[in-house]
Amino acid sequence: MLVGVAVTVRLGFWQLSRADQKQAQHAAIVAQQSAPVLHTDALLAEPALFTQLHRRVQLQGRWLREHTVYLDNRPMQGRAGFWVVTPLALNEHITVLVQRGWIPRNSLDRTQLAPIDTPEGLVQLQGRLAPSPSAVLRLGGAEADASADPRTSNIRQNLDLDQMAAQMGVHFSATVLQTDPASEGLLREWPEIASGIDKNLAYAFQWFALAAVQLMLYLWFQFITPYRHVRRSTP
Repeated sequence: MLVGVAVTVRLGFWQLSRADQKQAQHAAIVAQQSAPVLHTDALLAEPALFTQLHRRVQLQGRWLREHTVYLDNRPMQGRAGFWVVTPLALNEHITVLVQRGWIPRNSLDRTQLAPIDTPEGLVQLQGRLAPSPSAVLRLGGAEADASADPRTSNIRQNLDLDQMAAQMGVHFSATVLQTDPASEGLLREWPEIASGIDKNLAYAFQWFALAAVQLMLYLWFQFITPYRHVRRSTP
């Protein structure tokens, strides 16, 4: 009983420590998002600023529209669709990859992509520095991302940034999540970044509850039940 209670209580405190870590990480993200906006000139003058994930940015550059990629199986608002990803050249040497937004998928033919507007010339956009697009389960194996069908050559399950950069002959300095109001045929209702501590707190409660149950069962069977048995057997 002592070992079982000690282990479950320790696991409960471990989950609480994980919740504290996640809370601290979330506070750091919120602080980054509240920092002053980084503009193109500042980023070009000090490229190390590209490493400040979640920092808000205001960029000016040119879309490399011929390299647009559609990431499949990315739902939004409960609907199946694509994330639209397009490189943005800030100058001749620095390029970022922009997660521009979401479009719905044609339920009858996934190759029929909804129209979007990718302007030529200089464009301006707002966003925040973000991690690379998250990976999803590959459907149909590795070939699913390298289809020989020209209709689906720009439709991918996942995106290998190094491979894409090598094919384009560029280096991606960062990935950016565009946060401008919905436009250009794209939806941009990105989920808010949550701390995720609710799950850890729930696990901690379960471990502490299990410790309490073990203690209660021990008291019941080792003390209360024998005492009641003695009382019943006493004339």
